[in-house]
Amino acid sequence: MRLYQEIGNQLRQAIVAGQHQPGDRLPPERDLAERFAVSRSVVREALIMLELEKVVEVRKGSGVYVLEPVTDAAEPCADSGYGPFELLQARQLVESEVAAFAAMQATKSDILKMREAIELEKGFVAQGIIDESADELFHTLLAQASQNSVLANVVYELWQVRKHSRMWQGLHQHVGERNYSELWLDDHQQILRAVMRREPKAAKQAMWQHLENVKSKLLEISDAEDPAFDGFLFESVPASLND
Repeated sequence: MRLYQEIGNQLRQAIVAGQHQPGDRLPPERDLAERFAVSRSVVREALIMLELEKVVEVRKGSGVYVLEPVTDAAEPCADSGYGPFELLQARQLVESEVAAFAAMQATKSDILKMREAIELEKGFVAQGIIDESADELFHTLLAQASQNSVLANVVYELWQVRKHSRMWQGLHQHVGERNYSELWLDDHQQILRAVMRREPKAAKQAMWQHLENVKSKLLEISDAEDPAFDGFLFESVPASLND
């Protein structure tokens, strides 16, 4: 377990124990860093983890606030049994459209948050760390930039399925030390540029290509002879749908 995960777990336990009530603002990063005797970057990563779990909400320029508990919000969801390529097909269809809509709806605050997620990714890449939290954060922030809570929740749930799927976990065991973070970082930057330029078609195409790139890498590390392999059953979303 990484240090930021340990700090995140301790913060979550403090919230569950009632030390921080829903609506409360957590202490500043500096104070939390001193409290846990860690760097502010570790605290920041821990807060990102809790934000993805919908335990806290980060409000730009205001602070980090404890959210009302949602039933099992912070508990891992049950394994869905969906294959990785079936899930990718769904994500390619949904998230490409979400990216296009976000390019029309994103606010300055949304763009700043996505920039911060990309900066976090850059930090992981520079250190050679394999950590998907910033990747997930970028995708969820992009969905939130659509200003449609239903779409944002759909993308969030797709990521929960991905995180807790036994098949996805099995695939990652084959990844070994391969780090594709730099490739995904480049893809995310392309998507964000399209959003910043208010170019829905370009954002849609950039997201489609990103997930196409992910699929290509998964095919490289997958065992086509495995009975659970579903790469031939769920083809990519036709590029023509992204015109």
